[in-house]
Formats: sequence, C-alpha cells, structure tokens
Amino acid sequence: MALSKLVSILTGLVRRVSEAVMGAATDPTRIQERTMRFMVMGMATKESEAAPPPKPEAFVAMQKYNEELAKAGILLAAEGLTATSKGARVKFSGDKRTVIDGPFIETKELVAGFTILQVKSLEEAIEWVKRAPNVSPNGEAVVEIRKLMDLEDFGDDFTPNPEIAKVKYK
Repeated sequence: MALSKLVSILTGLVRRVSEAVMGAATDPTRIQERTMRFMVMGMATKESEAAPPPKPEAFVAMQKYNEELAKAGILLAAEGLTATSKGARVKFSGDKRTVIDGPFIETKELVAGFTILQVKSLEEAIEWVKRAPNVSPNGEAVVEIRKLMDLEDFGDDFTPNPEIAKVKYK
C-alpha cells in the first residue's frame, strides 16, 4: 500500500461548523452531551526539520493509533506538517505585513503535526495521548495538548451573530 494512503485520515472526520454544531453549543438542554476539543501538537525536532521521510513503520504505527481514535469516536482531524523549509511566516506590525521564508532556525517551539480530539476533559485527552506510539527517530518527543476555544469560553454574556453562525465552510 502506498505511504500516502497510510498518512491521512478520512476527510469526513474533520469538524465542520454547522447549524447542528452551533445549536449543540448554545442549547442548554444538551449540556450532558457537551465535550471539549483539544489540539494535540507534536513538536518539531532537528530530525523532523531535516525533512527525512518518516519510516514506513512509523506511518503504520500512527495509522493504527489514528484508527483506534476514530473507532472511539473522538478523532476530528490528524495531519503531519512539512518542514519549515517549505513554509513561511507572516509577521504583523500594525498595517505592515512582512513575509519570512522558512526554514526557521529555532525548532523548540515548532509544530510538526497535529491531532484534534473531542473528549470530555483534559485528563481524558492526556490518557489518549499517552497511548500514542513514539515514532520519533531518536526516541525523544514532546507533545503539547491545548483546548480549542468553544462558545462557552467567551462567557455567559456572549451571543454569536446568527448570520455568521449560518455560514457553512467548505
């Protein structure tokens, strides 16, 4: 099987904003069903920035783990990112925009890939991440877990604009 078939997840697993999602977030009768979304970020290393392709065993291990997340119904998205040598940054300073081409020298704070999980708590997200295979070539890796903001994070007085909430993303 081609490696490209082992990397990506089904596009249907990616979260889309819809009236159903907006309704679930604002309907107080559905509080019991609420979950939180967490972004799990695999941090870049010198090895990943050198851009060698991951070994086939690493693809297989991550695909198996992603399938486990999908079967549990908590996987919303999962992707790896190319090295920063193939990217750019845009620096904002007032009205000025400056483009900075990669690669970026400091790798300590760079994201190499991400997964978005929908679970009940940070603790549950941590437990799932601890089950992930360590596919780092040198055996050392750091994974950061952060909650994605939801409507309730804006407070009780926040009311979303109903016209914007109807927007459907492709």
